[in-house]
Amino acid sequence: MHTQAFDVIVRGGEVIDGSKRPRYRADVGLRGAVIAAVGDLSAATAHRVIDARGKVVAPGFIDAHSHDDQALLLQPQMPFKLSQGVTAVVTGNCGISAAPLHPDTPVPAPLNLLSDASTRFPSFAAYVQALRAAPPAVHVIPLVGHSTLRVEAMADVNRAANPDEIAQMQVLLREALEAGAVGLSSGTYYPPAAAASTQELCRVAQPLAEYGALYVSHLRNEGAHSQEAIDETLQIGLFARTAVVISHHKLQGFDNWGQSVQTLPQVAAAMQHQCVSLDCYPYHASSTILHLDEERLAGKIVIADSKPHPELQGQELGDIARRWQVSRAEASARLQPASAIYFNMDESDVRRILAFGPTMIGSDGVPSNERPHPRLWGTFPRVLGHYSRELGLFPLETAVWKMTGLTAQVFGIEKRGVLAEGHYADLCIFDPQTVRDTATFDDPKQPAAGIDCVIVNGAIAYEQGVYLGSRTGTVLRRTVPATSSPGWQVPPEP
Repeated sequence: MHTQAFDVIVRGGEVIDGSKRPRYRADVGLRGAVIAAVGDLSAATAHRVIDARGKVVAPGFIDAHSHDDQALLLQPQMPFKLSQGVTAVVTGNCGISAAPLHPDTPVPAPLNLLSDASTRFPSFAAYVQALRAAPPAVHVIPLVGHSTLRVEAMADVNRAANPDEIAQMQVLLREALEAGAVGLSSGTYYPPAAAASTQELCRVAQPLAEYGALYVSHLRNEGAHSQEAIDETLQIGLFARTAVVISHHKLQGFDNWGQSVQTLPQVAAAMQHQCVSLDCYPYHASSTILHLDEERLAGKIVIADSKPHPELQGQELGDIARRWQVSRAEASARLQPASAIYFNMDESDVRRILAFGPTMIGSDGVPSNERPHPRLWGTFPRVLGHYSRELGLFPLETAVWKMTGLTAQVFGIEKRGVLAEGHYADLCIFDPQTVRDTATFDDPKQPAAGIDCVIVNGAIAYEQGVYLGSRTGTVLRRTVPATSSPGWQVPPEP
């Protein structure tokens, strides 16, 4: 029995520690930024005691897939993350990162989802320094984006990079990795990188192995050719001799619904001989830039944001096209630059991918939109409430692990993600009976229910619906090298 004094004691809660072990009742004592004791602290004193009876005490959630790069500086209180129990975010996903970007570098879509003139950084080190100089409320696990490197190194991104441009991207990648980037992300689904060849990606990614860093991929195709796109990503990881993360795995388009019964065994088979991970979000609708080509404009599409037509937020593209008496493609062109929500996925695939053992949870939320996808505010409580408690897709211990211990392990972050003595004090205290998402597609900026308290580096950041203004987030470096994989030969150019 501990009798000494603590800064904070979280008393009487059920600890779900992020390792998948069964929950157990214990007090948690904090000193400074560290978990100093876990056990019976009934005889101990503290400056602050939090009554957690009937509640779950878990590690703070780690968002495996965010686009919070600039929000961390422009909205450092991070209400949309703290209110759902998130204490760390992985940024720079889908090939787009806030750095390196010089002030005069053009920013084609989707880079413009992040671009803000006040937060352009010519080097990755400058971005990291800005985060350290003005800390946000949550921790940052930054990736550097391949598309961002492309627009810095290439005058024309509508073709594959030549050897000199690849060499320049490698220089920029090394600078980012030295500065603290945990890996390279790519997004060949999007125009700035669509012309990039597999060979280009293999060559650009070569420095990753030197730093034990990750390759994180928004697949080139998430529809009819998703299996080929998975193979490409796996091959790049093998060539670069590094671990791979498949971003927000999904199957888009009615004709492709149900194909997760093929893609998940494909990923599982690859895991037998190389290090592969994946994340997903718990919704059957996606959100990204508003596309221009007719092929990507089928189905229900809701406008999230349009610079020339802000009055059309929340309206369906098909209705707008009919009113304007034009095609969907023409309506999309008139709305640019714009973003949208695409109702193009099957709930059965979502559940199957969520339930897949090694799937991490990521929000993929874009905080710059006026009408964001509800995943920005609701992802983590939706997994806890809807998918774990209501549907019984997996036990609460598994749900928490997918948001904490698993993610910390994949991204190589030590002493985070598991609640244990000597680890850092990032905690989320929630009510297992009432936790749920309240953000909807019609009203997306709504905080979760049932999140009682969020602690970041030992500081209480959010409690009973109130943001307390603490900004104790740090830039977290990868300290566990990514598992290397057997070599694979780079493919010849077609």
